Amino acid sequence: MIYLLFAVGLMLLIKGGDWFVDGATGIARRFHLPELLIGATVVSIGTTLPEVMVSTTSAIQGHSQIAYGNAIGSIICNTALIAAVSMAIRPSAVNPRNLRTPVTFFFIAAVFYAAIAYTTGYFSRPAGIILLVLFVLYIISNVMEMKDAPNGSNPAVGNDAVRDDGSESDEESTDDPLWKLILLLVVGALLIAVGADLLVDNGTLIAQALGVPESVIALTFVALGTSLPELVTAITSLIKGHSSLSLGNIIGANVFNLVLVCGLSMTVSPFSIPENSTLFGINASLVVDLPVMFLVMILLTSIPLVKGKTTRLQGIALLAIYAAFCMYQFTMG
Repeated sequence: MIYLLFAVGLMLLIKGGDWFVDGATGIARRFHLPELLIGATVVSIGTTLPEVMVSTTSAIQGHSQIAYGNAIGSIICNTALIAAVSMAIRPSAVNPRNLRTPVTFFFIAAVFYAAIAYTTGYFSRPAGIILLVLFVLYIISNVMEMKDAPNGSNPAVGNDAVRDDGSESDEESTDDPLWKLILLLVVGALLIAVGADLLVDNGTLIAQALGVPESVIALTFVALGTSLPELVTAITSLIKGHSSLSLGNIIGANVFNLVLVCGLSMTVSPFSIPENSTLFGINASLVVDLPVMFLVMILLTSIPLVKGKTTRLQGIALLAIYAAFCMYQFTMG
């Protein structure tokens, strides 16, 4: 039965990812919006819902410190593993203009978050409210940007999608009604969430039955489970030739991890920065985790912002950083 549920979870993930990407790209084509912009908003909300639910529930139950590791760990995994794999396999052209809003909001939130960690080390309710205000401003900024998207109101333009480099796609417009595209998006997100839950829960039981240590399970099935929505979306986007949708999803998900996931957790139940281990007499998270978070995000966003494209070398470098980060975690663990 466990193996059957594991297989069902995998199938739900695959089909959910397929429908989710079809719905997102269909909406982008219908309204002539850049895929990166759709990825940074609509798709990111869908893929971060599991983290929002888990972190908020944990905060209500008095375990809000989980949100700290969840947010930082998810950002590093999303950037240095999932986005890195996408770039290593299929680099793509990117319109820097569509990156500016999510990148700006990410670093504003990240600097604010780090300032608290390095000074007081206490994530208070007012700090959480500030992050939630940033979330609202981020959504408003993206809505305004969508209104000004290239060819968004130009009747002379056909029903072709707008690529993230500003050019028109050769893809034909979807003839599907808007309600169907939204339904594909919503049902796809639900299938991904249910599939990820089945896969992680039953995968953990299988691993336990095979005698795999709990520490390894936590670093594999549990860690992978929180990033499965982003991973499935990235793989499906690559297969369907929508690399920019994947990049926008990763950056948008990273913004939401800080302003929404952490903001809600702090507001519901304030907490202090956890101290599981030290390095040079300092909290290891301050020496390793936060600096690595900034490093991988700078590496991910700087080249597209300057050169208007992602590169294979960029993806390989991020994967190397992630491998080193994981080796450090295993060593410290």
